[in-house]
Amino acid sequence: MIPDLSVELCGVRLANPLVLASGILGTEAALMERVVRCGAGAVTAKSCGPEPRPGHRNPTVLHWGPGLINAVGLANPGVDEAIPLLQETAVRLKPFGTPLIASIFARSADEFGYMAARVAEAHPDLIEINLSCPNITAEMGRPFALDPAATAAATRAAVNATDIPILVKLSPNVTDLVAIAQAAVEAGGRGLTLINSLGPGMVIDIESGAPILSNRVGGVSGPAIRPIAVRCVYDVTRALNVPVIGVGGVMDGRDAIEMVMAGATAVGIGSAVYWHGPEVFARICREMSDFMSAHHHRSLDEIRGIAHDR
Repeated sequence: MIPDLSVELCGVRLANPLVLASGILGTEAALMERVVRCGAGAVTAKSCGPEPRPGHRNPTVLHWGPGLINAVGLANPGVDEAIPLLQETAVRLKPFGTPLIASIFARSADEFGYMAARVAEAHPDLIEINLSCPNITAEMGRPFALDPAATAAATRAAVNATDIPILVKLSPNVTDLVAIAQAAVEAGGRGLTLINSLGPGMVIDIESGAPILSNRVGGVSGPAIRPIAVRCVYDVTRALNVPVIGVGGVMDGRDAIEMVMAGATAVGIGSAVYWHGPEVFARICREMSDFMSAHHHRSLDEIRGIAHDR
């Protein structure tokens, strides 16, 4: 029997649990369609804000060994141009039945409400509010995700602005992630994305003595942070009954299974696309299916969160 990889995320059905993470190939409708054709269960567009942002100067992304470090700086064309992009993407994805997740950022709680209302015009299936980018603090102030009250205010504003379910993307760079996650859920967040990149970190070119990124610091992602992401998903889903997209260093089917066993409903894929291209989605799905067949699991429901009791 072929295992059932389908999941339900905040009332939205995904044919499989693999979600293209925000910021990876989410800049054009054709690219997001390609990701779907390669096997993604859902796609997240690149985060957009109220106005265009050029982001940081190159170099912005570095493969440093066990992972990536990046400081793209939320480069985006602004919400006025993002809406038609999301609309075109939704049209392209409709024949596949694959959900589209819009991602937004803002400078204030009220602005998150404004942004949620604006991107809702494109009718995405879900809206992810990015409260936790680790490499723009100096430009935009302290990330909302570092404080329960700020997280709740931003979440509440977005929730009140639209009927589309809100996902809240949180940071690992806190002392009590469960408290912040609880604040997001109590404010109306229907689900969580855990985690954003770790950091900020720094990599120095020892020949010149200078930091390599133009921004000097950036968010750390990739396989190096996966154990942290797994622990965050485990802690939050053990404490709260909330669907979670587990993100952070998932490179193969075993990594994805581990994230589900920690409690994730869906699994975000980002750095793996950087290394292996969008074809990685089909491979990870095959590897998940093979693992489940070998262990006689019929669906992901049978293994979700089993680490909580073992």
